[in-house]
Amino acid sequence: MITRKDVDEAAGRIAGLVRRTPVIEADRESFPGTVWLKCEFMQHTGTFKARGAFNRVLACRERGELKEDIGIVVASGGNAGLANAYAAAQAGVPAAVFVPETAPAMKVKKLRESGASVVQRGAEYAVAYDAAIAYAAETGAVYCHAYDQPEIAAGAGTVGSELLEQLGGVDTVLVAVGGGGLMAGVAAAVEGFAKVVAVEPATAPTLHAALKAGQPVDVAVGGIAADSLGARRIGQIGFDVAVRTGVVGVLVSDDEIVAARSRLWADYRMVVEYGAAAAFAALTSGAYVPAEGERVAVILCGANTDPSTL
Repeated sequence: MITRKDVDEAAGRIAGLVRRTPVIEADRESFPGTVWLKCEFMQHTGTFKARGAFNRVLACRERGELKEDIGIVVASGGNAGLANAYAAAQAGVPAAVFVPETAPAMKVKKLRESGASVVQRGAEYAVAYDAAIAYAAETGAVYCHAYDQPEIAAGAGTVGSELLEQLGGVDTVLVAVGGGGLMAGVAAAVEGFAKVVAVEPATAPTLHAALKAGQPVDVAVGGIAADSLGARRIGQIGFDVAVRTGVVGVLVSDDEIVAARSRLWADYRMVVEYGAAAAFAALTSGAYVPAEGERVAVILCGANTDPSTL
């Protein structure tokens, strides 16, 4: 479980290491109320995940858990791997990134270019994850989870506290959900100030399934946003914070995500990944309709995508 206190501590710890990403107002005639777009896709490594990665690495260093010659380990061939490798490089410690043998060559190339040691294990992410956990146990490397660790989620939550500072107030924050780290952090950051609407692809409804079951459960995952919102179950931290803060959830289809991503390019010249477009799709599809006068912020969380698909 994390609270606003954890997010504030993270903000102080990572200050000067991450970008304060801009907020722009959406066209007023497009939606009821007032809508702002939080451009977190402009963050280091292209996603919000750099925030949590820095917070995890530096918090472990403060506690004396980080071995400077061994560093960190993470299992991820995507955004979490890139972010944690970047944070480790900036902190001057090694990073080992475990990915499946099926990981796209381009992602493996980007990870190696970041300075990380890339280890390929198994045909599925679960195999790479188990190998990374074993590596951490054998070497003493700090394990950095993609989303379900307090420092990771609290660091991600600094997007929310930053948003409140920039806008001076907001009623609703729309955020995409995969494993739930960003949602948990943002919900903790804005608790008592704004409500959070969790937007999930209908093809990967981890939070919906967990709330229905009363606990995190595995779901079948697929769809166009699976590369970034493809966790098989919501993290325990995400689930607990969602229940505590009363997070509201909506689902959007693949077609709606594609349309929202295209609209962000056509109307604002923003190039975002499908997972980031999912949050905006809640508005463009009508899955979430703001009330007149409602102040709504949409977190556009990542840009690691192929622009040629726009």
